[in-house]
Parts: sequence; C-alpha cells; structure tokens
Amino acid sequence: MKLFLIYFIVLIIFSSSSIANEVKVFEFTDKELSELSVRKVRGADNKTIYSVGSNNNGNYLKAVADNAGSGLGKEIKIDLNKTPFINITWKIEQDLSGINEKTKKGHDFAARVFAVKKTGATPLSNRAINYVFSSNVKVGENWPSPYTKKSIDNVLSTTKENLNKWVTVKANVKEDFKKFHDLNVDELDGLAIMSDTDNSKLKSVAYYQNIFFSEN
Repeated sequence: MKLFLIYFIVLIIFSSSSIANEVKVFEFTDKELSELSVRKVRGADNKTIYSVGSNNNGNYLKAVADNAGSGLGKEIKIDLNKTPFINITWKIEQDLSGINEKTKKGHDFAARVFAVKKTGATPLSNRAINYVFSSNVKVGENWPSPYTKKSIDNVLSTTKENLNKWVTVKANVKEDFKKFHDLNVDELDGLAIMSDTDNSKLKSVAYYQNIFFSEN
C-alpha cells in the first residue's frame, strides 16, 4: 500500500510538472469566443465568421472568411525563457491558391497566428511574428509584411502539401524574435488568430486547435 502511495504521489508531481511547463492559450469555447478582443482589418468589407466546435481531439475554432478580415486577440504573458515553443494544430479546408501573399494585393492567409511583443506606447510600435498556413509558398519561407517591417510572415504549413488535413507545427518564438527582429525577448505580451481574404476578395475556410506554449 505504501509503495502504491509513493508511486501515486510521484505521478501527481510529474503530471503537475508537465502541466506547468505547458501554457495553453485558447480554450475555444463559446464563452471564450464572446470575451476575445475582435479587431476588423481596416478597409475590409466584412468580418471573418468565427465559431467553435469539437472533435475527438477537443475543441476547435472554425474561421470562414468571405471577402472579409478580422482577428481575435488575447493578451497573455508568456515566459519565453520557460516555454519558448509555440505549438499549433490547424487545418485549411478551402485555401487561397493563386495569390501572391508577399504583396499588399495578395496578403491574405486562410490561417495565421500572431505572436506579439509590445515595444512601445502604441500598437504600431509592436513587433510580431506572423506564423502562417500558406496557400502558395513552401514551408520555411519568410518575409516582412508588405504593410510593415515590424511584422514578419513565417510559413509553418502549406496547402501545397496539406490541403484539408490536420497539421501540427512547432516554432521557437524566442529564437524567431532574435532572428527576425534582432530582439532578445523574455516575455510575450499576446497572441492573435486571424483568417482574412479582404485583399484577394476570395473565400477561405480554416480550423484552429490546441494552441499552446511548451519548453521543448
């Protein structure tokens, strides 16, 4: 009995440690969706329609952008010294093939997640890494946003390889801020999800699931 108790305590400690080294960002519930900050892209005709659902792997967020552009933001402090890796599971059901995502006219993504660091008094001062699920560019490519050099587009997935398939990706956010912005970032200030088609005037359908930060 004592051996079982010791094993049980060790199991609890190990489980707690594992949980402590993972920071879940979104729950993807109706309650959370109603509380998230919504920001419409300037000049967009419509807002992206976000809704929640679930499957065998838990809750997910569905994003339908039909000539639309708006994002969902969450202010959250992430200690990048403890949990530098962002983990994202996502899927694109309908992509935006044929556009040039590196230009203003084609700067749309069916799925993207912004990692944001506040570096000044106004939102325009912020620096961001824009992790994208591209419809046209291969994994590993990156470039400054055509709208601002303070945001870098970094391709983690592409529908050229994975259309209508769930994909799980990972990136070291701390290293990316140093690589792309030459900033030593210890703490992240927020995360945002955005599916937008306001430039291309097309329609996309995407899903987000299980977004969290981990130590490795």
